[in-house]
Amino acid sequence: MSKVKILWADDEIDLLKPQLFFLEKKGYEVATVTNGHDALDLLENDQDVEVVFLDESMPGISGLETLSIIKSKYVNLPVVLITKNEAENLMEEAIGSQIDDYLIKPVNPNQILLTLKKIIDNKRLVSEKTASDYQQAFRELSMEMGSGLDRESWVQFYKKLIDWELRLDSSETVHMGDILSMQKSESNKEFSRFIDKHYEGWINEEGGPVMSHNLLKEKMFPRMSEDKPNVMLLLDNLRFDQWKILEPIILEKFKVNSEEHFYSILPTSTQYSRNAIFAGMLPSEIQKHFPDKWVYDHENEGKNNQEEFFMQTQLDRIVKRPMKMKYHKILNTHHAKVLNDNILNALNNDLTVIVYNFIDTLSHARTEMEVLKELAGDEKAYRSLTKSWFLNSPLWSALQTLAENDIKLFITTDHGTIRVNSPSKVVADRDTTTNLRYKVGKNLRYQKSDVFEATEPKKCGLPSPNISSTYIFGKEDVFFLYPNNYNKYHNMYKNTFQHGGISLEEVICPFVSLEPR
Repeated sequence: MSKVKILWADDEIDLLKPQLFFLEKKGYEVATVTNGHDALDLLENDQDVEVVFLDESMPGISGLETLSIIKSKYVNLPVVLITKNEAENLMEEAIGSQIDDYLIKPVNPNQILLTLKKIIDNKRLVSEKTASDYQQAFRELSMEMGSGLDRESWVQFYKKLIDWELRLDSSETVHMGDILSMQKSESNKEFSRFIDKHYEGWINEEGGPVMSHNLLKEKMFPRMSEDKPNVMLLLDNLRFDQWKILEPIILEKFKVNSEEHFYSILPTSTQYSRNAIFAGMLPSEIQKHFPDKWVYDHENEGKNNQEEFFMQTQLDRIVKRPMKMKYHKILNTHHAKVLNDNILNALNNDLTVIVYNFIDTLSHARTEMEVLKELAGDEKAYRSLTKSWFLNSPLWSALQTLAENDIKLFITTDHGTIRVNSPSKVVADRDTTTNLRYKVGKNLRYQKSDVFEATEPKKCGLPSPNISSTYIFGKEDVFFLYPNNYNKYHNMYKNTFQHGGISLEEVICPFVSLEPR
């Protein structure tokens, strides 16, 4: 095992030779500097430092100023503040700056050792305990997956997978994360079989789960307040794990009344699932009742330009009371800033609907931009990028403003997304759609084991562009490629986040009811 490297910054470092010798005898490597500037320079050039000991009182920039800079650049690097001053306000400022421990001069060598054990070994012990617990859970989850889960059990099973994914993320248990990824792949295989078996029945019979087309009727309308403003926030393409990453931030200002779920309809894409949410109808019903509003995949018009109209007609049909409704679609930074500046106008409405497209934009941009592929190379990084965006977004600023008022807030999405890795060839005519996770067209030829097929679209609540149209949906992490330029597009789209098909990540979506604290 390599030595733990410590950076010790103290302008009286020569007086600490006994402590430094003690640490070296115990197997630690110590790099020393006499001021904050040199400490920052060393950290810039040495990525192996695992703990920083920082004197509070140094010439130049103080220990607290140095601490602030370190934490802004190296969020997870443990820092121990060493001080002669026990003043309460100093300790409060240091603790508020996220120190991991503090020591009072003169420093006892055993105190130093205890602090190091607490910081370094605690991380190791947490990692080992998490890995051990997941090994036990792995067996239990495998047995549960093979026990014939129903639609509610699948949701709870998926939430357990997410919980373990987040725990393994925070403990940095990399090898167990790889095992969990394999277990998720196996779970998606079973879940795809489950959807294949039950989906048509859910669409055509009573007793199915809450899905996109009855989400608002079942989950939101009964909970809306008649005497205070209601706000519905739909974050396009928000996976359940991304919601769990955002939840602790949102809970600083709001409390959760209920965290529920729904099943997105197929295709798990904006055109179908979101139109179904706002219309309160299946796509085939939208096409039947509003033929001039439905746009087929192959047509060039915008596919989601009628959401405000659909929402108003659903309110009129189901809520059946006069409601002042305002709809906002946020497609870019300018729209977001305008919304933030005017968010208090929501207090004048019975219902304010906000569709926020950033996460969907992020997943598509990641496909096209190499730098984003590196920043969001896997699920952990994708979650981290989502969190960073949210913390610094006009949306979070707007929500904090709303939290100062008596409102009801509903947060949901239209579908999730999955990182695709398994190419599957599809042969089709020219008018077939270009989507990577689903196709609709005539004369499709495909690998049947890779897809759920809807040869009679109306049985799946889908409109037919032509009499002989067929829909196919990619299972698990499959993405569809045409034989032409196969290798080019394989390299382009492999390991990108896509949606439209069948996976736990795309289909099982959050619906959360909140109110200000």
